[in-house]
Amino acid sequence: MAPALSALLWDVDGTLAETEFEGHRVAFNRSFEAAGLPWRWDRATYAGLLAVGGGHERITAFLEQVEGRTPERDRVEALQRRKQAFYAELVRQGGLALRPGVARLVGEAAAAGLRQAIVTTSGRSAVQALLEGAPPALGRAFAFWVCGDDVARKKPDPEAYRLALRQLDMTGGAKQGGVLVLEDSPAGLAAASGAGLPCLVCLSAATREEPASRFSAARAVIESLEAPGGRLSVHRGPPCPEGQVTLSWLERLLDTP
Repeated sequence: MAPALSALLWDVDGTLAETEFEGHRVAFNRSFEAAGLPWRWDRATYAGLLAVGGGHERITAFLEQVEGRTPERDRVEALQRRKQAFYAELVRQGGLALRPGVARLVGEAAAAGLRQAIVTTSGRSAVQALLEGAPPALGRAFAFWVCGDDVARKKPDPEAYRLALRQLDMTGGAKQGGVLVLEDSPAGLAAASGAGLPCLVCLSAATREEPASRFSAARAVIESLEAPGGRLSVHRGPPCPEGQVTLSWLERLLDTP
């Protein structure tokens, strides 16, 4: 018998909101411009850089590639601080809305008494900026955040999800059986799987073109949490005739091998 659904762990970028291409990428480019640097990441370049988790790490990897040496830590930190400020401004301007169905599902889970938390490679300031622009009930629904600042190894390493389980006090196999992760990327799926957690992948603009084989460990792969016209596209997993992801449908995923 499958365990009852007891907690949802939410990724942020690409899962709660489509933040990567028109949020983080734009903020990185503005940071480069403000520093007098010639580089601008187009969508294709940034899509490749998404394999590197974390802003500091992404800047470092890129500078190593284009300059042929490891950049000074202070330089990277200055670029990242400026990038975070530009990102917060983009959020305040209202350009990064929640993905369809997110607010509804978070609200339904909260009303049902499920515990919910955020697990992300993004920094705490980026999460705060996004939630400050969201309905207040959304932010209140999350018991805690595990951010990139809190771990030594970011996704695809499972450290962040293991830390979340400890904070939920669900580190035993039986206890964590009712926890479900919502992610959008292969790195996030790998992190959840490495922590022994089942994962629903909701494809984003940044991951929609990934080969299906990269999501083979997911309990289900969908296009969105809800669909206009009530026809939800399910690439992998049980049919969703309601046209939107519901708690009862998520419960079915716990019973899917």
